[in-house]
Order: sequence, then C-alpha cells, then structure tokens
Amino acid sequence: MPDQSKLISVPAGKLGIVALKSSETLGNSIDKYLVKWRREREHLSTDHIMFSGYTRDSYLIESSCTRFASGEAKGTVKDSVRGTDLYIIADVTNTGVKYNLGGQMVPMTPDEHFADIKRIIGASAGKAHRINVIMPFLYESRQDKRTRRESLDCAMALQELVNMGVSNIITFDAHEPRVQNAIPYCGFENLMPTYQFIKCLLRSTPDLEFDNGHMMVISPDEGAMNRAIYFANHFGVDVGMFYKRRDYSKVVDGKNPIVAHEFLGDSVEDKDVIIIDDMIASGESMLDVARQLKERKARRVYCLATFGLFTAGLEVFDKAYADGIIEKVISTNVIYQKPELFDRPWYLSADLSKYIAIVIDHLNHDASISDLLNPNERIMTRINEYKKNHTISDNYTAPGEQLYFV
Repeated sequence: MPDQSKLISVPAGKLGIVALKSSETLGNSIDKYLVKWRREREHLSTDHIMFSGYTRDSYLIESSCTRFASGEAKGTVKDSVRGTDLYIIADVTNTGVKYNLGGQMVPMTPDEHFADIKRIIGASAGKAHRINVIMPFLYESRQDKRTRRESLDCAMALQELVNMGVSNIITFDAHEPRVQNAIPYCGFENLMPTYQFIKCLLRSTPDLEFDNGHMMVISPDEGAMNRAIYFANHFGVDVGMFYKRRDYSKVVDGKNPIVAHEFLGDSVEDKDVIIIDDMIASGESMLDVARQLKERKARRVYCLATFGLFTAGLEVFDKAYADGIIEKVISTNVIYQKPELFDRPWYLSADLSKYIAIVIDHLNHDASISDLLNPNERIMTRINEYKKNHTISDNYTAPGEQLYFV
C-alpha cells in the first residue's frame, strides 16, 4: 500500500455518506473505494476507541425523500448520524429521477433536488458532528452574476446552506468559482477533472502527437480560456479561441441568441483539436465550433466537458459523428448519464468516483488536499508514459505519493 502518512490524525468524526437518489450510483462507487482502503490501512490503530467504527462494511447511511402526489415532500435519515462527519452527495441536474405529481410521472427539477439536500440537512442538524455537501454541478451556477435587475441565485443558495450549518461545500468546475466570495468563512472546494480527462483521452487514442504541428486546444468562448490554457500548457501546444457574437436585441430561452462564432488563433489544418468547456447543454455551441474547425480542415475534433447534459437529445451528436464533425465526446460521471449514452461510439465517460473518495478520506482526517487539487506532476507522468508506449496503464503510483489514484 502506498504511503498514507497524511492520514494518521484522528478523524473529525465517524464517516457517514448520504447519497441521495440523484447520486446513488456515484455514492455506491465512492463507498466501495473507502471500504477497501480503510480495511487495507495498516498504520492506524483502528482498534483504539478513538477509531471506533473506522472500518465498516459500508459508510452509506440510508435515507429517503418521500414525495407526495401534491408535490410536497419530507426528508428522513433512517440510521443514526450522531457524532458523524456527514457527506451529502446530490446531483441537482438528474432528470432521470421522477415522481408522481397529480397522477402523472414528472422528472425532478434542480429546485426540487436542492430542496431535498436541505431536507436531509434538516433531518441531521444538531446530531451530526459536521455536515458537508458534495454537489458536483453547483446549483444555479449559471446564475452567478447580475447584469440587470436579476436574482443572484447561486450566491443565495450557498448562503442558505451555510446558514443551515454546512461546513464544507465540494463542487466540480464551477461556472464562476468566484461565487464562493458569497460564503468567505465556509470551506468551498472547486475540483477540476483535468487529470481524468487526459487519462481518458490518452487511453482511447493511440496516435496523438503533442506538438504545435499536430495538435491545438480550443476554447469555445472567452469564459473557458483558462481551462484551455491549463490543458494546452501540459501538452505543450498552442491555444485558439472562439468568441460568441450575440444578438442583444433578443432573448431566447433566457439568453441572447448566438449570431456567429468568430475564431482567433493559428491555422488548425491537419491538426487534432481539443475543445474544452465546463458543460455541454444542448450542444449547439460546441457542435457549431466543431463544424467551423472542420471547415478550417482540422483533422479530428475531440469535445471535452465536465458536465454532459445533452438537453436537446443525442441525435444532434449522432449526426455530427456520422458527418465526421466530431471524433469523441468525453464528459464525467458525476451527473446523470442517460443509459443510451453508453451505446454511442462517439462517447467516453471519465470516472471521478475515486477522486471524490480520496477527497472525502482526506477531509474526514482534516488532512491537506492541496496536492489533490494540483495534478501537474501526475499529468506529466502520464503524458511521458504515453509518449513512450502510445497508451497508459490502469494504475499510476508515484514514488513518495499516496496515490490510490485515479
């Protein structure tokens, strides 16, 4: 077992995980890793009273959010949480969870998922030692700033959680990470899946070449530029950017429609291009960028997004793949993935369950997670491995690191 010297401290409390119905699959995967690691951990005196309950068959705590046909609901925690370091996991985008509303089955909305998080907090408050919320897609993160007389939904939601007693909020690739300024005295961790994206891409493609003559990283808009630069710096290639020309005289579906995507950057002819963004909603913007790149004679187009929502269905991506517009689409498993998505030849899923399990393990010990937030060394090790073998192994262990990793 790799060195785990950071995890020698007494846990902040007995570990407990509540995976709401929206995140059951992710929660089960996280739980399996934690059970395995803690059973194999040899450097702790787990028979000491201060480590009571440290190793268990499962850290999942049974709960439910019963919904009535009127649309009302109640949250119930069915196991004891007294003294527990509690981690509540929920996917506010999961439209696969449905309930009976007035005699018809309807999908749950983000508002209803967020209300269920608060119900479980309410059922646990005053009993749990510490409450942490893992919300991979940050609730209302697209409404994070005010451009006119508008509500500031994301900031208000974060403040509400803190006021209910939440100590730490863990999310992925927040649309605007500065929204944490609304809760300056609360723990807020914005995790990035860059390492998992690179690992997934390298495993699936044996003939990538990392130089300016063969590859370029593309930002689909101004907001994604930091992601693209970070990605490109590891590959040692150039960055290009599209900016969205919008019609500000109209509002369609709550936003100003895009008139055109304009490109800024070097030639992409005969190059593999990687488009990276935080989310794919309808996919209209991502696919329009991909088409323009192919018109500029790009070789292959890879689309990477932390959250694959696919709100307009999968058919538009099926057509783009059939037309040779896209090569692969990679998104993560931290939000709901439609079952039919895995049948698509163009789709790959980047698994983040190990990463989340490691973060939980560290936070439960009040251990630093700085090295977990900075994957530079791991990324470069993987890229160097790929350059030698044109593939990468399943597991990576660096000397002196405690990587049960990912």
